[in-house]
Order: sequence, then C-alpha cells, then structure tokens
Amino acid sequence: MNLSPTTQKALAWSAVAAVAVWVIQFMAPVLAPFVVAFAVAYLLHPLVERLHAWRLPRAMAVTLSLLVLVVGAAVLVFLVVPVITRQVPILREQIPMWAEWLNVHLQPLGGHIGTSIAIDVDAIRNMLKTALAGHETDILQSLLASARIGGSALVAFVGSVVLTPVLAFYLLLDWDKVLRQALAWVPLAWKTPVQVFCQDTDRVLGQYMRGQGLVMLSLAVWYSAALALVGLQLALPIGLFTGLAVFVPYVGFGVGLVLGVTAAALQFQAWFGVALVAGVYIAGQLIEGFWLTPRFVGEAIGLNPIAVIFALMAFGHVLGFIGVLIALPVSAVLVVALRRLQAAYTQSSMYQS
Repeated sequence: MNLSPTTQKALAWSAVAAVAVWVIQFMAPVLAPFVVAFAVAYLLHPLVERLHAWRLPRAMAVTLSLLVLVVGAAVLVFLVVPVITRQVPILREQIPMWAEWLNVHLQPLGGHIGTSIAIDVDAIRNMLKTALAGHETDILQSLLASARIGGSALVAFVGSVVLTPVLAFYLLLDWDKVLRQALAWVPLAWKTPVQVFCQDTDRVLGQYMRGQGLVMLSLAVWYSAALALVGLQLALPIGLFTGLAVFVPYVGFGVGLVLGVTAAALQFQAWFGVALVAGVYIAGQLIEGFWLTPRFVGEAIGLNPIAVIFALMAFGHVLGFIGVLIALPVSAVLVVALRRLQAAYTQSSMYQS
C-alpha cells in the first residue's frame, strides 16, 4: 500500500508521540523531580534576571532566589505546625467534655422517641489517651503504611526533595542555553510557530503567577485581620497560612478552615465564636471567587470553575499532590494550545466548506 508523504509524516509523528508518552509513563518516578525543578526554575527565572541586572553574579542571584523559595516554604510549615501542636493537647481535654455535653442533650431526645442514646465518654477518653499519649511511634508507622510509603519509597522521596533544588540551580544557571538547546530539536518549518506559541504561553503564565501572588497576599491580609477582629488568638498564623496556601486551590482553603474552626471551638467553647470564624472563611471564599480570582487570575487563564475542578482532579489523579500544584499553570498552557487549534480549524477548508 502506497502512502502519501503527508500520511507518512503523520504516522511518523504519531509514533514519536506514542513512544514519548510511553517513556514518560514508564519513567514518571524518575522524571518527577526534573519536572518540578523545571517548574521551580521557570517560577524563579524573572527574579534571577532582576537580581542579575543589578550586577549580582548569576550564581549568587540563583542562590538567593532559591533561598527565598525555601524560606517561604519553611514559613508555611512553621506557621501550621505550632498551631497543630498547641491544639492536640487541648483536644484531648475538650473532646470528652463535648461528648458529655452531647449526652446531656441526646438522652432526653432518646426518651421522647423511646430509645436510649448515649455516648461512651470513658471509651472516648481512653481512645484519646491511647492515640495522643505515648504511642507516637505506632501512629507514625500506621500513617506511613496508610500512605503506602515503604523504606525505599521514603528514601526516594527524601532524595527528590534534596535533588529538586540542585536541579533547579543548574537549570537557572544555564537557563538561556537550555532553552536554545531545546529549540534546536524543533524542525525548521515549525520553529517560528513554536517560538510564537512559547511566547504566548510565557505571557499567560506570567499573568497567572502575578495574579495568583496578588490573590494570596490579599487573602493573607483578609484572614489575619478578620480573624483578629473576631478575637481568635491564633489569628496571625492561621490567617497567613490560609492566605498563602491558596496557591493549592480549595485545599489551602479547606485546611485553613479546619484549623480556624478547631481553634475557635477550643478557645471560645461556644457556637457563636465558631460561627464567627466560619463566617470569616465563607466571606473570604466569596471575595476570592467573585472578585479576586476573576479580577487578577481569571482573564489570564480563561478557565471556568468546572474546568478548574476537572483539571485539579485529573492532574491530582495522575501526579498526586504535585499534580494539584501544577494543574492550573499547565491548564493555562493547554488553553493557549486549544485557542491556536481552534483558530487553525476555523480557517481550514473542513470548517469553511
């Protein structure tokens, strides 16, 4: 069977794409730190160029940029860990009291319907004593087992955490050279369209990151100030964590809400205080969803809420937590590609005929 040159090229490129997909799936555990390192390098590249323009040596500019990122991640960890360690002992004391309060209200209700409703407070107290005192090793082992992390996987994870900044350092050090080498692999006939596509993608991602940064800063200020106004003692760490963690859509808000409501329940021990804190988070979500994100991010990405949720679920299923982190930036790239495909399709004879 004789195939036309166009068909032969299409089959050849389809075979290359199939092999590339197979290699990516097969080498996913190995490629993950390289992908994350490239994302980190892309994120920090404007800062490196700005520092280098101030006549700092490039190696020093790269080091300072990576240090800013590491310090930022450490700040997030140090904001949430003290909150949790402070709340766990209080939870051990307060949960049995809540159970006794429920017993007081449930037992009359059970009498009205002809049954006995009661919570075994002593069993809850013993369970908390076992879970939160003296069994930290058992809890850690069970968590590791539930997360399916064995010894080798844990070593691989730690290795990736250490390897990623090293890879990002060398990528940033030779960023322009890396891009030129990657562009050299593009066929000559496609070089100009690929360059234009990369420029459009870079513009969209730049708008996304700037907008997301403004959203994070605005929400950090909102949650810290609003929680302080309602009298929450841990307003500053919880507010800052919630605002900065919204770079993971829905996850940051959910974790911040749980921390805030738990802290309110332990501090106020009344439904009114918990309702005030929950109201702050509901208001923050409304501000983010109806004003901040559409104003600063929505126009840059061009995704509706349904597409955002689908992207988060799909990337999270394929790549786990890293997939959730990169879902929206990668979706922005896909939007640029789909726009170009739509433009090419509407100009084709297939569409116009």
